[in-house]
This record gives sequence, structure tokens and C-alpha cells, in this order.
Amino acid sequence: MIGWFQRYLAHDDPRVALANAIAVVIFVNQPFYPLYVYFIAGNAAWVTIVTFISTPFFFLVPALARRNAVAARVLLCVAGTFNTAVSVWAFGEATGVALFYLPCILIGVLLFRKSEWLASAFCTGLPMAAFFFLQGRFGAPLHAFGNEQYTALATLHAVSVGFLTAFIGYQFSTAFEAEQKA
Repeated sequence: MIGWFQRYLAHDDPRVALANAIAVVIFVNQPFYPLYVYFIAGNAAWVTIVTFISTPFFFLVPALARRNAVAARVLLCVAGTFNTAVSVWAFGEATGVALFYLPCILIGVLLFRKSEWLASAFCTGLPMAAFFFLQGRFGAPLHAFGNEQYTALATLHAVSVGFLTAFIGYQFSTAFEAEQKA
């Protein structure tokens, strides 16, 4: 099973391999998210069900990369931005879940070469546009949390964004070194 998974993630292009790794890390972590929210908000964790809409798209990134590497990296950005927008709608802005737009922007900046400027511009601009145009437009979240729950969820999201950003940065530095050697 591990061998299959490694082959599924593998790609000759280090930036595409990085996109595959990011996508699968998100895919593997999504089933745990309801548990984290359950420990913070109890039965209100039902709200997390909407985050699973994007789950298949993260898993499909490595498969698409075999056919079209640029499209796979764009899919990663679109899936991340969509997931974040849906999460902001479901949880509300007070939970800090909009912070996940930051790794989406980072993906748009790091995963593309200068020759892929159009894809990079799209993937950098999409989460920025989603943040600015959707900010304050969703109304009430699916569930109103208590003040302590909002604080705990904001902390959870900030820490998660920090770890994801660090993972992307570390993996990019490794990919960049491999790209320089090639």
C-alpha cells in the first residue's frame, strides 16, 4: 500500500511532486478535522460535513498531474480556495478559517515557473479575490458558536495554517534544490 501511494505521488517535475504532496496531506488530514472541531464545539461538528465537498479534488491532483501538470497545480489552488470559501460560509469569519486563503496564495506563487505566469497569476489572484469579494457576504454561519468556541476554532485554524504554510515552505525548498540539480 505504501509503495502504491509513493508511486501515486511521484512526478519527475519537483513542483508537481510538491503539489501532489500538498494535495495528499490535505486529503489525508480532512477526515480528522471533524474530530478537532468535535473536541472544541461538541455536536456542532456536524458543520464540518461541508468541507468534504472538496476532498475528492485534492485526491485527484496527482492523477491529473500525469496528464496535465499545470492543470493539476491549478486544481490544487482551486480546490483549496473553494474549500476555504465553503468553510468561511459554514463556520463564519470569526473562526479565522479565512486564514486558509494564505496557503492558497503561497501555492499560486511557489508552484509555477515564470513561463507559467498566467496560471500563477490566476492561482495567486483567485484566493485574494475570494477573500475580498466574499468577505462579509455570507451572512450567518450554519451554526452560531459560543465565544470560547470561536476563540478555540480561531486558534485551531491559525495553528493549522501555520503548519500547512511551514510544510509548503519546507517542501518547496527541497523541491527547489532538486530542480537546481536537474
